[in-house]
Amino acid sequence: MTERQEQDYTDLVRAFHLTWDSFPGAARIIDSFNRTIAVNKFAAASGMKAGEICALRPSPEQHRGCLKRKALLTGAPQFDRTFTGKIRGWLPLEGYPDAVVHFSIAVPEKITGEEKSGSAK
Repeated sequence: MTERQEQDYTDLVRAFHLTWDSFPGAARIIDSFNRTIAVNKFAAASGMKAGEICALRPSPEQHRGCLKRKALLTGAPQFDRTFTGKIRGWLPLEGYPDAVVHFSIAVPEKITGEEKSGSAK
């Protein structure tokens, strides 16, 4: 990786944290080699770390159906819904053809008025 690419990732990581740290699910920047470049606060609290290989966590079997490669090849966002009710997405990043934001979020059974207003306890 060249010094220029490292600086590009530095800027990307800064923008990622501004955008994704308040997201109520795990979000990570993943490169084309499955290396985790950055994790949001939710992902970090779940034990995910920058520098690790995402496809090994928690096990390779759980990464069947991963749409990262398709997102990188097509340049189009990819989404699915797991059997556990999570929505997963792989979002290509303009100017970074070798990286995506990968997120997952649980879909609640019911959203109450308190949750909608952000005042849930």
